Amino acid sequence: MKALKGRIVTETAIVNGYLVLDGDKIVAVQEERPRCEVVDCSQSYIVPGFIDMHIHGVNNFLVDNGVEDLAGMCDALPQYGVTSFLPTVSPRPMGEDSEFLKTLSSTSPAGTNILGFHLEGPFLALTGAFNKDAIVGGGADRVRALIEAGKPYKVIFSISPDVDGIDELIPIMAEGGTPVFMTHTAANVKQAQRAIELGARHCTHFYDVFPCPPVSEPGVRPSGIVEAVLADPRVSVDFILDGVHVDPVAVKMAMMAKQGGPGKVCLITDANVGAGFGPGTYTFGNVGDICFDYKGAPARSVKDHTLAGSGLTLDQALRNAVKFLGLDLVEVSKMLSYNPALVLHAEKQKGLLAAGYDADFVVLSDALEVQSTWINGEEYYKNH
Repeated sequence: MKALKGRIVTETAIVNGYLVLDGDKIVAVQEERPRCEVVDCSQSYIVPGFIDMHIHGVNNFLVDNGVEDLAGMCDALPQYGVTSFLPTVSPRPMGEDSEFLKTLSSTSPAGTNILGFHLEGPFLALTGAFNKDAIVGGGADRVRALIEAGKPYKVIFSISPDVDGIDELIPIMAEGGTPVFMTHTAANVKQAQRAIELGARHCTHFYDVFPCPPVSEPGVRPSGIVEAVLADPRVSVDFILDGVHVDPVAVKMAMMAKQGGPGKVCLITDANVGAGFGPGTYTFGNVGDICFDYKGAPARSVKDHTLAGSGLTLDQALRNAVKFLGLDLVEVSKMLSYNPALVLHAEKQKGLLAAGYDADFVVLSDALEVQSTWINGEEYYKNH
């Protein structure tokens, strides 16, 4: 056994005490000193490890480049406090997508835990930054082939409720309690409500590529999927809080709609290759070159300057949330840890610092900079 002494961020408070570990599990959060080796972090915060549910790349690595880059991401993400994630795969042609996913799922890299694979497409109505020829649907056979290719991991689909035939596919995607995400959509209220009833329970990069419905009659404010989601307490949402993708006031609105607080509001990065670095130009798979104007900036297409993901990292998202939303560390921590764990049905193992939980956590300075990251009870990253 061993323990860390510090300011421990629990589900409800910040406790000055000891986080006691036994192997890869937390056994206690207590005020009295335990009889074991103690690591002194008394001048630091200890928070649950971050969970990024939507991320394409980081540093020089991109999921779409294959196994070596996936391993590189797992090794690099702990420096940003990420202890678990969903590698996000861009759409590929039918057949090639399942073959590529099978290659990714056959590996078990060291570092950040893979909780499943997130497929952003091909069942999308709006392309966003993706090539139009990659956004082609398919039927149940394609869905089942992708689910099989992802084993032993779960496959999380991002879909648009306004794609033809999606009503038949959502129940298959949601089998076994697997969450289904909604995104890249101009769905109307009825289409959104139908998708929710069938099992879609989360919206990723909410508000982004969720266009406003057109005004059909002057004086009448139209409603669409955004309003349907905000009105339904079953649906959770996540945001790219880089200061550009979404206005903080819109995040606050979602927090108020979702049970008056951040209970069903999560933060993601939608990070692209080059995230974590300063200004530069990088290649986003077959989409083309992207660029960043500054560290943490949105990724933009070199060709037409449109958005193509983000340069955000989750440690910066945490600091942004404190600054932009005026929340305390207890509230913000949940948006990066426990709330994503709830979405992924991993809330009994991950997302909290409590007895019985996985020993995945981050040590933060007073400035909320990552000092060290622990995964499965071992210090994987230390900021020297």
